[in-house]
Amino acid sequence: MSILTLQNLSVIRPDGASLFSDLSLSIGDESVGLVGRNGSGKSTLMRLICGRGDPASGHINVQGKVGILEQIPRNAGGSIVHLLGVEKALQRLKRIEDGQGNGEDFDLADWTLPSRLEAALSDMGMSLDDLMRPVASLSGGEATRVAMARLVLEEPDILLLDEPTNNLDVDGQRLVHDFLDRWKGAALVASHDRALLENMDRILHISPVGVTVFSGGWGEFAEARAEAVARAEHAVEKAQKNSAMTERRIQQHAEKKARRESVGKAARRSRSQSKLFLDAQKERSEGTAARDAGLKERQRAEASEALSEARERLEILTPITIDIPSPEQASDKLLIRADNVTYGWHGQNILDGLSFEIRGRDRVRLAGPNGSGKSTLISLIMGELTPDSGEIMLQHVTCAHLDQHVSLLRDGVSLLDQMLERHPGMTPQEAYAALARFAFRNTDAARLPESLSGGEKMRAGLALTTSGDQAPDLLVLDEPTNHLDIDTIEMLETALKAYEGAFLVVSHDQMFLKAIGVQREVCLGED
Repeated sequence: MSILTLQNLSVIRPDGASLFSDLSLSIGDESVGLVGRNGSGKSTLMRLICGRGDPASGHINVQGKVGILEQIPRNAGGSIVHLLGVEKALQRLKRIEDGQGNGEDFDLADWTLPSRLEAALSDMGMSLDDLMRPVASLSGGEATRVAMARLVLEEPDILLLDEPTNNLDVDGQRLVHDFLDRWKGAALVASHDRALLENMDRILHISPVGVTVFSGGWGEFAEARAEAVARAEHAVEKAQKNSAMTERRIQQHAEKKARRESVGKAARRSRSQSKLFLDAQKERSEGTAARDAGLKERQRAEASEALSEARERLEILTPITIDIPSPEQASDKLLIRADNVTYGWHGQNILDGLSFEIRGRDRVRLAGPNGSGKSTLISLIMGELTPDSGEIMLQHVTCAHLDQHVSLLRDGVSLLDQMLERHPGMTPQEAYAALARFAFRNTDAARLPESLSGGEKMRAGLALTTSGDQAPDLLVLDEPTNHLDIDTIEMLETALKAYEGAFLVVSHDQMFLKAIGVQREVCLGED
């Protein structure tokens, strides 16, 4: 039975551009992954299914109750029990238990709530003891767990999950994966978590070339995508050959025509044929030439258009590439030494006696659960904080640091101007070239940060931090994939694999860590 049916659905942006068109899909008791570049329409589709807006055309039919994973605001007040919406129901049961309940309490009592509440919290790694915790005390990962527990309590027929593993540590991600594995209803999951997508029954891909549904999980989708790129490359090659062949035919025809005209002119000069015959022949030739010229122009235009379309499709399917400059340094050059570092906050040690080294081409993951001190250690390395005891030594290191929000970017100032401000010795031409290495070409260099997607901000941040006179010896990346689409994650993976310096990266994305060749870990707590 279909729980969700989309029929010939089309969505148009406020500026008149099409996000997608003629999308038809039926979802039963299965999990469907939703993928596409940032801005492709994934979140818009989720909102439409929830009834928050109308499509340009088409129909949405939902049989049953929709449950959507709502992000909990950082400034939300109250406690977890209030956030779950069960405060009054629990108070009612407590009055009955204490012998103070009235008739209305008995009529409205939800006797199964305590067991369902305990099970929902347990599924998310929490317990009834957490109910009175203030919402303001929750980390981003804990807030997501509470939001999922609330979703379970609603008992929906179809789940809509928009990036459910974002901001979660490894344990939190595992809870989400296990929860979806156990889920028996329908689920539509927008995610860049490839490990989560691997367990989907189908993948729905939204792109500028259309909407495509693939059977199987991420592995099957990746294979199909690679085959699509190969077909697009073949189509470009075929269109190039066809265009060249068309030009050769046009040239050969022009040469034949020139030879015939030359013979006709020679005959006219020698008067070997009658003037009446030659004039008639000339008139026929001119008429044929006009028709041929029109035909050849149409053939040339059709061949050119086919080549342009093939190239455009290949460009859409092919990920953007960037070039992170590599330093010239020995693989054993000492870059960082942390010696017995301790740092505390409000009388409690966050880091206690931490020691490690990073050398020339080390690829190191900074591991640990949320709240274990990873961001604090990065601030110590960058000189933004000072250890309470011990020492962190940087040995003449050029370091490039990016956090997940790329907060170094300043709204209202173009990328070109920020490049020139950050590197005073650069000429405008050098700044344009530096931005072009990160796929900001021509007028893109004048773009403002507030107009950029998450992936574009990551590219811009890398461009600004790595384009100085000296390539960075060390990259420090704090959750770099959190707000990226899959295409941009793969772009970053390719660039980091080619980078020949050292990096220290905070990430819970196991596929990303494997792809970039992490060799060892600095562990803060258990991850």
